[in-house]
Amino acid sequence: MIEYLIFLAISAATFALFGLGLNLQWGFTGLINFGHIAFMTLGAYTTVLLSLKGVPLLFSAIAGAIVAALLGLVIGFATLRLREDYLGIVTIGTGELIRLVINNQELPVGDRWVSGAFGVQSYTIPLSTSPNLFVRFLMIGILTLLTIITLFSLWRWVKTAHNSANVSLKKEFISRLVVGIILGLLSVAIDISGTLGLYNYNPKAGLMLLALLVLAFVFWRLEFLVNSPWGRVLKAIREDEEIPKALGKNVFWYKLQSLMLGGAIAGVAGAFFAWQLSAIYPDNFQPQLTFDGWIMIILGGSGNNIGAILGSVIYFAYDALTREFLPKIKIIRLDAERIGAFRIMFIGLILMVLMIWRPQGILGKKEELTLSK
Repeated sequence: MIEYLIFLAISAATFALFGLGLNLQWGFTGLINFGHIAFMTLGAYTTVLLSLKGVPLLFSAIAGAIVAALLGLVIGFATLRLREDYLGIVTIGTGELIRLVINNQELPVGDRWVSGAFGVQSYTIPLSTSPNLFVRFLMIGILTLLTIITLFSLWRWVKTAHNSANVSLKKEFISRLVVGIILGLLSVAIDISGTLGLYNYNPKAGLMLLALLVLAFVFWRLEFLVNSPWGRVLKAIREDEEIPKALGKNVFWYKLQSLMLGGAIAGVAGAFFAWQLSAIYPDNFQPQLTFDGWIMIILGGSGNNIGAILGSVIYFAYDALTREFLPKIKIIRLDAERIGAFRIMFIGLILMVLMIWRPQGILGKKEELTLSK
């Protein structure tokens, strides 16, 4: 049970990063990206291949983020001056192109060349060796401190909508309270399982701690950026780019920055995705993962960073619960393949209901809904 919770925490943190990058591009800037998996693929393969060449993991992951950002630069220069739908077409094509090129080319794995279809295995993973007792206690302390900061931040976030007489803000307070309780309880559960995993050292628990720290840092800096003048220009571009143009803003450059930064964040997510899998193959990076990211930000609410994290949590909670309990329901007599199709169909139904009842998502604001343009 503890190992499964750790696995889910790593998955949710990895795809929360993936969703944050997509949310910056779509939720804050209005850029249509149907090939976000391309950035994750480059981040994963760059990190892994450089680490096999002896490059330290930190620099390998940074290089993966830079390569993913450069892909955003290339795509941006090719499409951002054209109509918005061209970006969607180019990105989905780029995602598949990169996957197919990797599948059909030889890759420099260490000191030899290996067919990309065979995948890449036996690469270094962060914190894979068991540390001494002092370091383990230090890691447990860092995880506990991160949990306390998370709980305090959630409390402040909920409190901001508490004392208002505005009806809409009171509704928002109820939404925030429910979300805060869920995320708070989840943080405590992760802290307990992580503490046990770190004390009786499990390398995946170390990876979980690292993923949560990186997620916390990226979320903190993104919150600062989107609430800064830079972020307000992005929101203005999302609503009507002619207005910032009239105010003298270089809209193309702001869009390019958003595409590159979102791609870099997805590249970091790719590194964690590769580290969690311990072996990567081109088929691990199917277009479906991009649309999983879209599901997460639509569920949580586009244009809201906490919403992107919440969407990831809900998605993996749904995935875990249906994977575990659906086969045990006697009414549903389906084989494994049909149960997989049923799970996809059911989450599609949930999305349809959500789009009718609350099109802005759980935490999104209707007045900021990009689809309403």
